[in-house]
Amino acid sequence: MTGLLKWLSWIMGIACAAIGAVHIVSGMAPVPDGDSGGATVDSLVRFFGAIFLGYGLAWIWVARQSPIPSKAVRLLAGILFLGGASRLVSWADVGRPNWFQLVLMAIELALPPLYFWLSTAGEREAADRPRDSVG
Repeated sequence: MTGLLKWLSWIMGIACAAIGAVHIVSGMAPVPDGDSGGATVDSLVRFFGAIFLGYGLAWIWVARQSPIPSKAVRLLAGILFLGGASRLVSWADVGRPNWFQLVLMAIELALPPLYFWLSTAGEREAADRPRDSVG
């Protein structure tokens, strides 16, 4: 289980950091239907790109820890879930988004329960390892 958590944390970190970097550099270009956003929305997207880059770097930091800290995993997974829930609020308030945003929302709502379930794997395995007795 620790291997799966580590692998998923690395993938999440790399993907989020890359997506954030693309948005910083490209602004609205990669956003579906984003051509009508204007300068204000472009500025917002680039700002959130920086936040998403930092979020990805936090996942990479988590993946490099041994054991992987369950509190950090749960915090980051909770933030991801909140993002997916926010998309649901937007859908209810403004209407159905582009199909790609629905795919992202599904991922954002489906992955956090898996991360929560796996979050204590590293700590459990570390606790189960026999300790060298001194003395």
